Amino acid sequence: MDQAIDRIIEKGRPRLYRTWPQLLATALVAGVEVALGVLALLTVEQSTGSSLLAGLAFSVALIALLLGHAELFTEGFLVPIVVVTARQANWRRLARFWSGTLTGNLIGGWALMLVVITAFPELHSIAVDMGGKFALAPFSPQNLCLAILAGSSITLMTRMHNGTDNDMAKVTASVLTGFLIVGTGMHHSVLDSLLIFGGIHAGADYGYLEWLGWFSWALGGNIIGGVGITTALRLIRGHARIREWRYA
Repeated sequence: MDQAIDRIIEKGRPRLYRTWPQLLATALVAGVEVALGVLALLTVEQSTGSSLLAGLAFSVALIALLLGHAELFTEGFLVPIVVVTARQANWRRLARFWSGTLTGNLIGGWALMLVVITAFPELHSIAVDMGGKFALAPFSPQNLCLAILAGSSITLMTRMHNGTDNDMAKVTASVLTGFLIVGTGMHHSVLDSLLIFGGIHAGADYGYLEWLGWFSWALGGNIIGGVGITTALRLIRGHARIREWRYA
């Protein structure tokens, strides 16, 4: 337990002290990597009609994020918050980290989805259909819970990554998380934004206003799941060690 907390703080602290160019660059790269995962997702979904297989295909993005050390917004809940609660950084640093990461993810993903849709016109129909499932999804208790579960699942993956030094175990956690989120139709603020952007680039009837309406509650649900559930429980479990860091 103590070793896991120490690892989280030691690895997470430098992330909050990156310069703006470093922060935005790693976030943009993450957006590009997620978009490549979306390309795999769309291709497999079109070929097989199976959301479960599409989820496995998308996991290539989570593996790329893991191995490339890029910054995905929803992976930035557990580690930075532990760093801040241990008083190794302040809340202003956390807000800066979150805003820069989310902005970079969306811009990088939007740009590469434009390239994907231009390069693969045969994916236009499936991109419009899959993007529409989220852009046109109403705010409801069920959909909010799907967003909460997505945030909790990604943060649990982060917890597993920081709980072991075994690379194969980390890759396995990434594959299972991609399978779970995509295969069950959870609402993930960044991943599904790129699906919506792909649909918009392909000429869908929905647009950025529909995306913004969906994004506002999907993002809130991800934060509730990632911060309010998974991260909060981890803070409670590691409270003693975090307190030692705080007053060291």
